[in-house]
Amino acid sequence: MQLEDIKTIGIIGAGTMGQGIAQVCAQAGYKTMVFDVEAQALEKARQRILQNLDKGMERGKLTNADKEAALKNLTYTGDMLQLRCDVVIEAVVERLEVKQSIFQELANINTPATILASNTSSIPITQIAAAVPNPERVVGMHFFNPAHIMKLVEVISGAATSPEVAHIIKELAGKLGKTAVMTKDSPGFIVNRVARPYYTEALKLLEEGVADVETIDKLMQASGFRMGPFELMDLIGVDTNYSVTTSMFEAFQYEARFRPSHIQQQLVNAGHCGRKSGQGFYTYAN
Repeated sequence: MQLEDIKTIGIIGAGTMGQGIAQVCAQAGYKTMVFDVEAQALEKARQRILQNLDKGMERGKLTNADKEAALKNLTYTGDMLQLRCDVVIEAVVERLEVKQSIFQELANINTPATILASNTSSIPITQIAAAVPNPERVVGMHFFNPAHIMKLVEVISGAATSPEVAHIIKELAGKLGKTAVMTKDSPGFIVNRVARPYYTEALKLLEEGVADVETIDKLMQASGFRMGPFELMDLIGVDTNYSVTTSMFEAFQYEARFRPSHIQQQLVNAGHCGRKSGQGFYTYAN
């Protein structure tokens, strides 16, 4: 397969990341199908993408013709059997068994030429691909939140990933207007491995009562960071951030530096997942 052979892209998962990835694919001219088992999630994704496109028009970054073209490229479905695509990008919960199950089903639906990409933040691609037929076409394509704005994409090659497949995905990222960075397979890859202490150390300071949420965020912003760690966790999703930390903690044989915080776990258990739920470390108006 060559880049020009890619015409259709499937997105598995209509959550925050899936929405953004679907939007950039549709805006780049690809026929994009968004799949989710929850009809409510699909409708929420449709509305959010429409809002994002409208905001793009308000800021003068998109024309009405751009918006209509993107919307025409998007379809939504709860039937995975419809996902016969050239590339499928998975953006679901950070659980290995879930991702493996999805890719196994996709492999049965599609031909061996279909590229199966995972938006995983931390799970090794080698592990995901191990249970999938033709593992050479399994690759990591890690976007960053908000995916329709953030320019970086990590392209991760597992032990079995074909170099040709990784190259095609790097080219695809460029076609989507992203800057692609190639990386070898490792828990957390590059960005999450480097960034994890930004969250875990801030949470330790909070647990020890050294400072409160607002103070820590303001100090980090005063030090040059665009967003403090707690504000950023709320944007990413407290649940997503906690899941990635837990995954890395396990992958690094329970190294103390990656230990998840009980404060973060409590928020997740309470359903306080940040901006998307209206409550996280901060409270947000609906």
